[in-house]
Amino acid sequence: MTFQEQILEGIPSVLPQPKPYESTINHAPKRKEILTDDEKKLALKNALRYFEPEHHAELIKEFSDELETYGRIYMYRLRPDYKMYARPLSEYPGKSDQAKAIMLMIQNNLDYAVAQHPHELITYGGNGAVFSNWAQYRLTMKYLAEMTNEQTLVMYSGHPMGLFPSHAEAPRVVVTNGMMIPNYSKPDDWERFNALGVTQYGQMTAGSYMYIGPQGIVHGTTITVLNAGRKIAKNGEDLAGKVFVTSGLGGMSGAQPKAGNIAGCITVCAEVNPKITHIRHSQGWINEVIENIDELILRVRKAQQNKEVVSIAYLGNVVDVWERFYDENIYIDLGSDQTSLHNPWAGGYYPAGISFEDANAMMANEPVLFKEKVQETLRRHAAAINKHTAKGTYFFDYGNAFLLESSRAGADVMAPNGIDFRYPSYVQDIMGPMCFDYGFGPFRWVCTSGNPDDLAKTDAIACQVLEEMMQTAPIEIQQQMADNIRWIKGAQENKLVVGSQARILYADAEGRTKIAEAFNQAIARGEIGYVVLGRDHHDVSGTDSPYRETSNIYDGSRFTADMAIHNVIGDSFRGATWVSIHNGGGVGWGEVINGGFGMVLDGTKEASKRLESMLFWDVNNGIARRSWARNEGAVFAIKRAMESQPLLKVTIPNLVDESLF
Repeated sequence: MTFQEQILEGIPSVLPQPKPYESTINHAPKRKEILTDDEKKLALKNALRYFEPEHHAELIKEFSDELETYGRIYMYRLRPDYKMYARPLSEYPGKSDQAKAIMLMIQNNLDYAVAQHPHELITYGGNGAVFSNWAQYRLTMKYLAEMTNEQTLVMYSGHPMGLFPSHAEAPRVVVTNGMMIPNYSKPDDWERFNALGVTQYGQMTAGSYMYIGPQGIVHGTTITVLNAGRKIAKNGEDLAGKVFVTSGLGGMSGAQPKAGNIAGCITVCAEVNPKITHIRHSQGWINEVIENIDELILRVRKAQQNKEVVSIAYLGNVVDVWERFYDENIYIDLGSDQTSLHNPWAGGYYPAGISFEDANAMMANEPVLFKEKVQETLRRHAAAINKHTAKGTYFFDYGNAFLLESSRAGADVMAPNGIDFRYPSYVQDIMGPMCFDYGFGPFRWVCTSGNPDDLAKTDAIACQVLEEMMQTAPIEIQQQMADNIRWIKGAQENKLVVGSQARILYADAEGRTKIAEAFNQAIARGEIGYVVLGRDHHDVSGTDSPYRETSNIYDGSRFTADMAIHNVIGDSFRGATWVSIHNGGGVGWGEVINGGFGMVLDGTKEASKRLESMLFWDVNNGIARRSWARNEGAVFAIKRAMESQPLLKVTIPNLVDESLF
């Protein structure tokens, strides 16, 4: 069968032969045993409902074995034989170019070069899934291939509920992931209901089909490290010779060493998984791999002396790095952590003093002991960081729930008031006041032709737009614009593309709209193929996350999720091609609500109208909320937006004289 025929087949009437378990692939760890016998029976019923009854007798034992062996039913047998990657738009079957673009984005999320655990349909973050099983993938791709622009596909946590009549201006796909009743949003609830096959963890851009590989976070991390460097800089010095210590190379955190290189420092990134460490090295995201701590100490001292720009992966636990660097008097200038601590008991963080293999076995077979060991390591981790910060190290929480889980483990991470953490999140200190409050966030695009020349052309278009805007930009946002011009000029040189021909930069609503319109005009002239617009959920408006995206909201509303819900509703009727809303994200199940969108530019006047309406709302909804929280930069930004758009009228907060209290 051809690729197009396999897509149109959906779930095959004749079952494919079982596939061998490929040990060379990076697989998800075994999930802990949590279902009762009755629940296991229910999980099997739920899985078998995708298949005709004549196949049930053949599949029930196989699916039961998967559930016992891996803790989930992935339906490995249904994994397609064709190579998984983002093909040019023209190669997809279908009646709707918008639907073809979504198929392209789904396959990009599952590309072996992009996905963390591709056979388990997990893109990044340890559990950020596109689908829960391969039947869902096959059925979804079939629906998209059959869809017209008068239909909308409804996705319930990976399950394609079906195609429903709608209209051309409606979203082609509406996605929800993990939208639990609040009292059922604890970590074990995810384990149970995911094992039952009725919900999934979409992370942020995994389950919304908008992940573009590590490049997405490379840019955000570069901006973060650059500005962290500015906070500690004396007399305008740069980061040359300064040491940045962090951890995590799995999924999106492989971006940290690349960002450190772009920012110009020495990056030491610890990782316990040998396979992902060597994958990141082979992909060029890190310069060197060192497995011996003594060798690491010598290498870092040499790099400090020579003021090298180098990224080093230490294959081992980051706690050993923090502790030994203190004992050896190696000064750490910047420190953070990017392990998947939103998922601490299922592979997101590994205990010190235990091998990677033994830890995986303990995780599945002795989950209570594993949790104790993780929390013990978190206490050591925090204690070592505290010793370094006492000497002047600038440490920031990088939004991965490190401080939250450390506090729950009893680590010394609380401020004297017993409420706040002793270290800021990077959003509180850097991204919130410098970027989000002014409307700057992670705008991204994908060239659906798959042609690198198209990406180069869009880079040039975006750069020209930003340079023209900067000539008249207010002083308050000139640094943000300069950083992004620097980024886009170096994008090709830094070889950031993994998977689809994609790019990301930080832009405000004006910048996003002008860049998108310039793309649409280039498409209309036949200079480039169709372009998919999107963004990370980690943005101005898309995410309500009290310990990350909205951690610099101080009016008491940071634990509300009105903004994210309004964002996705507003995007859906202003022209988005698809919209998504998730529970979970990068800081944990039950800790955040986050939403995203995708928009296909096809060179038409209708696309111009949609992008202008939707992109303006997508950003300014969040600025308005931040302004109402009395954030000074956001008040400035929303007043500027009202000047540019007479139909925008936003309530501005009145400030209270502190002396009245």
